[in-house]
Amino acid sequence: MRKGSARKVRSDKKREVKPTIHIELKDTIYRISYVVDTPVKDIVETICLFGLDSRKVITHLSENFKRNVRFHNTLFMGDLDRPSVQRFKPGTRTERISTRLKQPDYENLVTLAFALDVTPSRAAALLLDASIRHSDFVNSYFQQYLSETLDFNRMVELKKIISFINTNSPYDETISWLALVSYIYAEIKDSAVSFNDTLHDFIDKWK
Repeated sequence: MRKGSARKVRSDKKREVKPTIHIELKDTIYRISYVVDTPVKDIVETICLFGLDSRKVITHLSENFKRNVRFHNTLFMGDLDRPSVQRFKPGTRTERISTRLKQPDYENLVTLAFALDVTPSRAAALLLDASIRHSDFVNSYFQQYLSETLDFNRMVELKKIISFINTNSPYDETISWLALVSYIYAEIKDSAVSFNDTLHDFIDKWK
């Protein structure tokens, strides 16, 4: 190849990433995929993008940064003496999952991997875990999904139901969008009834 003729990488070209994650996290992602009827690889991509754009998630991960890095105009300080997070604890049951990221998003993942001093696939695994456990991703994701699935009047009714339950609950707990979806998933997982049909029945019972 002649000097100066190197081809540029298209920004919309996707790079494959295959993080190894613990079984419980994989099961959760597959449940989300089942409920919203979206391919697993797309769910994984969405979670990764959310985490890379979330200050809360990056701040949580920065506790393990071994190198200095700038994210969201914030300089996070690394420490080479921090323990490595490249490997799982012995005995952890894991499986691989896959997704594809656009080149700019993959480069952000590589930056995260550099800060953590791990491989990009391991950085993706840590990102997935942090996004599920330490952010409002699931609640916000399902709220958006439900708002796109239900008509306006039913969405209003659903919000009223959740508000009523939370206001009148005798316990120090609140029902979330995740809890609602988990409840409906439990109702339909062994039946042929669709998620939307069960959701509509739930709303009708409370009206």
